[in-house]
Amino acid sequence: MPISGKTRLIAHIGYPTESFKAPMIYNPWFEQQGIDAVVVPMGVKADDYRDTLQVLRRFTNLHGALITMPHKVVTLDLVDEATPTARIAGACNALLLRPDGSLLGDQFDGAGFVRGVERKGFALAGRRVLVSGCGGVGSAIAASLAAAGVADMALFDFNTAACEALAGRLRAHYPALTVSTGSNDPAGFELVVNATPLGMKDGDPLPFDVDRIAPGTFVGEVVMKQAYTPLLQAAMAKGCPVQLGTDMLFEMIPAYLEFFGFGSATPEQLRAVAQIQY
Repeated sequence: MPISGKTRLIAHIGYPTESFKAPMIYNPWFEQQGIDAVVVPMGVKADDYRDTLQVLRRFTNLHGALITMPHKVVTLDLVDEATPTARIAGACNALLLRPDGSLLGDQFDGAGFVRGVERKGFALAGRRVLVSGCGGVGSAIAASLAAAGVADMALFDFNTAACEALAGRLRAHYPALTVSTGSNDPAGFELVVNATPLGMKDGDPLPFDVDRIAPGTFVGEVVMKQAYTPLLQAAMAKGCPVQLGTDMLFEMIPAYLEFFGFGSATPEQLRAVAQIQY
């Protein structure tokens, strides 16, 4: 479908952009459905983000934005209104530019992750989980795991302030949830989640000591540089079920489409037209 002066732009903002997969899902879907919109990757470094977003929101053909690392947390302070989900998560990954020029922020990372895990037959209620990485995506996943009824959650991040702040929000909203911080040891957990950027660069260390992950532990990933990251390959070698980073993406896109007013889709429909490359 050709891009014209009537095409609605959805900015996909983050840095670096090389690992972005969303345009290869959204754009084929838009073309198949006859939706006159396009997702455009825009590489913006952290120091430039605030100013860049203020310029972009003035574009008269901007419909909204997908926000990814490293901008999800700061985005919460830059919107005019945020949904309760975004407030609890402490981050936004979706922006809608409304007719009055205001920005509405929402958050779908956590919902996408949880939907994917549950679709694979892993019941979350009462489970012990470890989330490594308390930035935008990790905070969203932690919030959605809490809403799904996990019983015990450990959080880890080298940014201890971010980790403790997330723990405080979780305790305030989910008083029955046991929350601990400070350890990245995966031993004894039924679900472990890498919500850090580790795995995006060749030579990155693994986010967990895989020797400490018991066979059968469910291992979830957010990195999308490749389908099976080194963490997932190591986990599978131990007999662990896994969730790919792109699984979370396919599960959350239907919610994004509804947020943007573009109807909906099933993950299966999106996979059928996607043109993902690694």
